[in-house]
Amino acid sequence: MAHSQKLENVIQTTIEQAGGQIPFARFMELALYTPGLGYYMAGLHKLGTFGDFITAPELSPLFARCISRQCQQIFELLGTGDILEFGAGSGRLAADLLSELNLSGNLPERYFILELSADLRHRQQETLYQRVPLLASRVSWLDRLPDRIDGFILANEVCDAMPTHCFQLENGYDWERYVGYEKGKFVWKKGPLSHPLLKDRIAKIRLLLKHVNSYESEINLAMEGWTTEIAHRLRKGMLLIIDYGFPRHEYYHPERMMGTLMCHYRHQAHPNPLIMAGLQDITTHVDFTALAEAGHSSGLRVAGYCTQADFLLACGLDKLAATEIAAGEKQALETSQQIKRLVLPSEMGELFKALALTREINQPLLGFNLRDRRARL
Repeated sequence: MAHSQKLENVIQTTIEQAGGQIPFARFMELALYTPGLGYYMAGLHKLGTFGDFITAPELSPLFARCISRQCQQIFELLGTGDILEFGAGSGRLAADLLSELNLSGNLPERYFILELSADLRHRQQETLYQRVPLLASRVSWLDRLPDRIDGFILANEVCDAMPTHCFQLENGYDWERYVGYEKGKFVWKKGPLSHPLLKDRIAKIRLLLKHVNSYESEINLAMEGWTTEIAHRLRKGMLLIIDYGFPRHEYYHPERMMGTLMCHYRHQAHPNPLIMAGLQDITTHVDFTALAEAGHSSGLRVAGYCTQADFLLACGLDKLAATEIAAGEKQALETSQQIKRLVLPSEMGELFKALALTREINQPLLGFNLRDRRARL
C-alpha cells in the first residue's frame, strides 16, 4: 500500500497540473507504466499461480510449440529471419519457442524482445538462462522498435494492456470519461473528446447501437498506432497477435452497455480501475476489426483470423499433445488439463483470437487452415 500511495501521489499531481482531470487513457498509462511504480514497471509478482493472472505460455509449453510450427512456415518461405516478441512476460514463451525451433532446425538469426519493464527483463533473462542456457545468447532486448524487421513478430496478450480511451454516450451526446481526484480518491468525470479521431470512431459505433441511449465502452487508439508503426517497419514476414477480444460488431454490441474494462488482482477480476494504483492489472478487450483496419491501411495483408482453439489445433496441438500423453498417466492428466484451458470455449479457446498480418507472404498460413474467420471482421 505504501508503493501504491507513491504512485497515487504521482497521478494526483498529474491531474492537478492538467486542471483537475485527465483522460482515462492517461490514467491507465500512469497506473501501468510509470517508471519504477507502475504495475508493469515495478517488482511485483504478476504472472502464474502466485501472481494476478496466468497466460497461455505459463499454462503449457504446448502453446509455444504450436506457435513454433507457424513460425517455421514463415522462415521456410523467407529462407531465414528474426523473431521479435513484444512484452515477453516471464520469458517462458521465448524459452519454449527457441527450444522447439532448435529441435526442428529452424532457429531465428536473432531473437529480439521489446520489454519496457527492467524488472521483467531481468526475470526473462533468468528464465532463458535456466531453461535454454545454450540458446540464451541469441536473445537481445530492445528499448524501441527496430528500423526494419524481416521475419516473425509475436504479440501475445499485449494489446489488451495498452492505454485506451473510455467514452460515454448519453442521450445523443458524446462524452469522454476522465479521471479526477476528490476527497482522497480517484473519481470518474466526463468531458469533451480529447482526441480528434474519437469523434469519427464514435459516429461509426453509433451505427451499430441503433436506438441505445446510454452506453459506455472503449476505443484503443494506442493499439492502432502500434500496429501502424510495426507495418512501417515490417519489410517481409508476419505479425501474429493473440489476445482476448471480438470483431467490432460484437465488441460494440448493444447489450455490452458497460464496455470491457476489467482489472485483475490475485486471480480475482473486478471492474474498478481507480483503486489499488500500481497493484492491479488494468485491461480491455481487443477490437480485432480495428487492428485489421490499421494493418490493411498501412499496406499489410490481413492473412488470417480465428479463435485461439482453431489456431492451436491447426498448428498440430492434438499431435503434439499425444506424444506427451504417451509419457505416462501423471503427464497425461496434466496435459489434458492444460489442453482444456487452452481450447475449451469456457476457458481461453473462444474468447482469445489470433490475427495474422503479413507482407510479401501470400501462401495460406498453417495456423488458419482449419477455420478462417476473416469474414467476421
